[in-house]
Amino acid sequence: MLLAGDIGGTKTTLAIFSRESGLAAPLAEATLPSADYPSLEALAQNFLSKVALPIERASFGVAGPVVAGRATITNLPWILTEEHLSHALRIPTVHLLNDLVAIGHGIPALQPADISTLNAGVPAEGAPIAVIAPGTGLGETYITYDGPALRVHPSEGGHSDFAPTDDVQIGLLRYLQSREGHVSYERACSGIGISNIYAYLKDSGAAPEPAWLAEQLAATHDHTPVIITAAFDTARPCEICIRTIRMFVSILGAEAGNLALKVLATGGVYIGGGIPPRILPFLREPQLLRAFTQKGRFADLLQDIPIHVILNPKVALLGAAKYGMEI
Repeated sequence: MLLAGDIGGTKTTLAIFSRESGLAAPLAEATLPSADYPSLEALAQNFLSKVALPIERASFGVAGPVVAGRATITNLPWILTEEHLSHALRIPTVHLLNDLVAIGHGIPALQPADISTLNAGVPAEGAPIAVIAPGTGLGETYITYDGPALRVHPSEGGHSDFAPTDDVQIGLLRYLQSREGHVSYERACSGIGISNIYAYLKDSGAAPEPAWLAEQLAATHDHTPVIITAAFDTARPCEICIRTIRMFVSILGAEAGNLALKVLATGGVYIGGGIPPRILPFLREPQLLRAFTQKGRFADLLQDIPIHVILNPKVALLGAAKYGMEI
């Protein structure tokens, strides 16, 4: 029996798999709000207390860097170690891997219905694949092949310096620098980023904030779902929310192109995370591909790179399970 987990800043999904049933049929599964628990141990113990199954191995994809069996969750005050989790949960073997690495391991298992293609391109067989995933934060990874063997490489590229590509984005950079100091891509290209872009457009006077929207935002700590919902409201079109999402999409496209160049991802780029499936119509507009390919002399190369959106919300969970079964 294997306990697999997708540990995120907002929510954590746990599931139990067996080799006999395979990845398609977990024996038990639950999604819990991460912030409601003081630690992963407490969350996992709550889950395991409701199932009577002997767990022999565990594999957790976590939203943060993993070094020598130790991880910190970027947007949670959790510190994890494989040794402590093994002891606390009484599971003999525990593996921690970055959540984007988990997604990378899950990509080969994706079915046609699990993706939406934004650019068909011309994929090069056996070439590197890049993955970028805006959710609560921004994750990045890349995949290479050593013959038939797949290797997924950890990265914290989402925390590299944000590089604006037009005057409005330069304004966003200056706005965030005055508040944050260092401005990473995560500050502009994630759930956090959507809230930051919205605040910048409002505070700079670029677009008015409707009174009904201000009331909704004041009633919640997480502004991102409200902004996304308002951007799709055809009954009362919201200019500031539409501009927020389109600016987010342009920044995502530019950074996806940066990542593709850095790892020469001629095998394709996969866009994961919780946000892209919710804004798919905006991703299909021209600004994402335009931002992706605007790299001067390498525009033609980037035009040929396939771009896919991952629609399956369990890809990281499945990847963590696949890794745990194979390692």
